[in-house]
Amino acid sequence: MAGKFELYTDARGQFRFRLKAGNGEVIAQGQAYTSKKGALNGIESVKRSAADATLDDQAG
Repeated sequence: MAGKFELYTDARGQFRFRLKAGNGEVIAQGQAYTSKKGALNGIESVKRSAADATLDDQAG
C-alpha cells in the first residue's frame, strides 16, 4: 500500500498534515498553518523536495 498525506485541523483550529507510510505509521508531520491553502502548499513542497533530497547524517 502506498503512503498518504493526511490533512487535519488541530485543537487550536490550525491546519496540519502528516505523512503516513503504507502500514499507517506516521513518518513525517508538518508545522501548523493558519490556512488550509498554506498546509496544501506545505504538502506540495514536501512532494517536490523529497524526490531529490539528500541525507545529511549528523548522527556521528
